[in-house]
Formats: sequence, C-alpha cells, structure tokens
Amino acid sequence: MRKPVWTTSSFLIYLGGLTVLGAAVVALSYLSNNFGSFAYVCWALLVLVVLKAIALWFRRQGAWATAGIFAFATVIAFLGFVAAVWTWFGWLPSISGSPFQGFHLGLLTLMLLVFFAAVISLPIYRFPLLVLPAAATAAFFVIDLISGGGTWSAIVAIFVGLVYLAIGAGIDGGESRPYGFWWHVVAAILISSALIYWWHSGDTHWALVAAFGVAYIGLGSATGRSSWAVFGAAGFIAASAHFASAWTQGGVSLAPEVPSRDWVPSLVFAFVGFFFVGLGLLAARRAADE
Repeated sequence: MRKPVWTTSSFLIYLGGLTVLGAAVVALSYLSNNFGSFAYVCWALLVLVVLKAIALWFRRQGAWATAGIFAFATVIAFLGFVAAVWTWFGWLPSISGSPFQGFHLGLLTLMLLVFFAAVISLPIYRFPLLVLPAAATAAFFVIDLISGGGTWSAIVAIFVGLVYLAIGAGIDGGESRPYGFWWHVVAAILISSALIYWWHSGDTHWALVAAFGVAYIGLGSATGRSSWAVFGAAGFIAASAHFASAWTQGGVSLAPEVPSRDWVPSLVFAFVGFFFVGLGLLAARRAADE
C-alpha cells in the first residue's frame, strides 16, 4: 500500500497541485459573478475536464502522487460543476446561517454525487487524500438528512465523528493504514466543531475545551495518529489564550493605581510550552516501552 512521504518533492507537488486548485476556485468565483448561469455551467465543465485530463495524464506517466493530487482537485471541481448545474436549475437553496437548517434536497443530492465521485476515484488513483471529500460529504449528508441545525446537528456530528474514529482505528490495523489518516482528521473536525458550538464563552466552557484538548492529545498517543494531538493542542492553546486575556483584565492599563498584569500571558504560555514538552516526553517514553 503506497503512502505519501513528506519530502521536498512531495511538498512541492502538494503545494503546486493545491495552488492550481485554489486558482481554479478563484476563477470559478470570478466567472460566476460575471456570466449567466448557463455560461457559468460551461466554464465549470471546462475546468473539470482540464483537471481530469491532467490527472489521467500523470496517472499514465506513473506519477502516482501528482495524479492523486489532481484527482482530488477533480473531485472538488466536480462539486463546483454540479453546484453550477443545480444553481442553473434553481435546485440549491439560499442559505443564511447554518446549512443544516431545513431539508435541502439539492444539497443532499450534491453531497451524494460528490461522495460517489470520490469513492469511484479511490480505486483508480489509490490516493489517501481522496478519502477526505468522501468522508466530508458523507458526514454532511447524514447531518443534513436527520437534523435541522443547532444542538441536534451538533449531537449528530459527534455521533458521526465517533463512527469515523472507529472506522479509522479499524483501518489502522491493516495494510490500508494510510487511508485511515483522513478518517481521523474528519472525525476530529466533527467532534471539535460540536464541542466549540457548545463551549465558546465563559471560563467553565474554556476549561472544558482545555480538558478535551488534553484528552485529544492522549487519544493521539493511543492511536498513533498525531492529527488528534494537533487538534488537542489547538484547543488547549485557544483556552490558554482566553484565560491569559481574562487574567490580564483586558490588557494594558494606563491608570497608575491599577497594577499592570501584562506579564500574565508570558507566564501562561511558558506553562503551556513546558506542559506540551512534558506530554511529548511522556508519549515518547510510552512508545519506547511498547
């Protein structure tokens, strides 16, 4: 089973392919604002065909990673093309607020088609990154199908995230381990989004975010997936920033009778840094003992 390896060449291939994808997205945004619906559909189809041709050409040349990156770009371009067609037909809703508010048949069919496009591309290109659009669109489909926004959507997102975590853990034990990475990433995004939806204000909420950040780091160590540690560290740092700001009492005070607490952020983040070093040493020791 091939696995992407982080080297100078792979970095440049990823960077170049994703930059091309970004340029295509910007171009489609420009075209959608300057052409009618049918013309925009034609432009979106042209972008899709060009990216697909590039992916197939690199595949025939045996450039596995480059073909995979452009296959991923093709799936995103397919999403743009179908969205353009659905907009032309008037099938996409005008969304304000959460995309999960209400039942949207157009959005559901869009996500379903993109999911199948990613799934069909997987055995052709055998590139792990294609799991990302497949997992993301499947999650969107399930959440939009059985929830209507708000707390219920957050609950469903956590449930789907836990299912994805189980899928990723199951894949990690076999030869398809490289494909498990993106299941873990999407699982972390889903669960984290739901938690932040609930906990985003007040000391108690941010203390819970910090606690779950540590739990994420532990999960990353247990599963061997550093993506969980990245999300956990981000949550812990965000919580630390909240408390550093609160304990500084709003920053610099020019009133001489009010003592300055500008030293608080430095102390807080020094603690955070040493805390992460300690967790890293503990994880390394556990890995060496196994």
